[in-house]
Amino acid sequence: MIRKLVSLSLLLPALLLGGCEVGTKVTEQVGYRGTALNQIAHKRTLLPADVIPEPIYELTPEMRQGPTARETYQNVQVLGDISAEEFNYTMAAISGWVAPVEGENAGCNYCHNPENMASDEKYTKVVARKMLQMTRDINANWTPHFSLSQYAGKGAGVTCWTCHRGNVVPKYSWSSDLPDPKGIVGNKHGQNTPARAVAYASLPNDPFTSLLQGSNVIRVQSNSAYPSKYVESIQKTEKTYGLMMHMSQGLGVNCTYCHNSDNFANWSQSRPQRVNAWYGIRMVRDINDNYITSLGNVWPANRLGPAGDPKKVFCTTCHQGKNKPLGGVAMLKDYPALIGTPHGMPGSYAPPVDVMPAPIPVAAADTAKSPA
Repeated sequence: MIRKLVSLSLLLPALLLGGCEVGTKVTEQVGYRGTALNQIAHKRTLLPADVIPEPIYELTPEMRQGPTARETYQNVQVLGDISAEEFNYTMAAISGWVAPVEGENAGCNYCHNPENMASDEKYTKVVARKMLQMTRDINANWTPHFSLSQYAGKGAGVTCWTCHRGNVVPKYSWSSDLPDPKGIVGNKHGQNTPARAVAYASLPNDPFTSLLQGSNVIRVQSNSAYPSKYVESIQKTEKTYGLMMHMSQGLGVNCTYCHNSDNFANWSQSRPQRVNAWYGIRMVRDINDNYITSLGNVWPANRLGPAGDPKKVFCTTCHQGKNKPLGGVAMLKDYPALIGTPHGMPGSYAPPVDVMPAPIPVAAADTAKSPA
């Protein structure tokens, strides 16, 4: 009897603890069995379906004909190539996506002077024009990131709603931190203080300044056990891992969404999603360097961070916890004006010549040009 009671006392806690996990997790096998390529999510962390605003009214083929917006209105610099009716339809949608709240500066008035709609006196109109150029550029030239399949309802692309979702400033953004005023003693160099931006890790909470603008190499893993040109400092390695933590949380996925845990660095063993992420990092840099930062002094003080730089984008800005922004809903099919022209639109930015093709050749899988 005593032996049975002892056995039961040992078994009961295990049963109770095991019961706590029953039905609380969702697992999806995304690779071959035995490769540890599973995505595991706790049910309480699964996000609800995104709210997607419906078009105000249907855009018919007839509405896309007739005089252009440039012929009809003054100072139309970006969407002047579409019809005036499609222009009005698109502007009405943008107002609802970015500035829907009531008040004298809501709706059209957020960017325009109602007494002179052609005026550029409001900085918000100058910014909005640049953001329209950016949106068209992304939809035309960065399709390898989000696999825009001829945009005919098969791919999502991006609209203003993708990031703004009813807010004049996207909810998720980043800007550089001020240097720690302390000396050597007590200076934590922006780490060991868990921050949401890096999934509450103790890694540096600003890996973005050095890695999501400019062209610094992200990769810190060497292809060889012997000394090579990939000899990176611990500080840089921590920033790389901080960025990876951000990407994992921003997309609501595990590391194995892109990587094979058998060899994190090896491209030939990685999932196709790693290619999308490779392009995504460069797309984010393009947005930050050539659109947001390039606006220079247009930004007022209340749109700047503590170090005086504008608030920029990272993965969470669009994804907001889902591996496909808005759950993959294809809004772009209803707003064809936001589809630009590949590498020819004024203000567009062509990706660098070393952009990695997809699929990745095995022979080139671990070259020095694969920094992410």
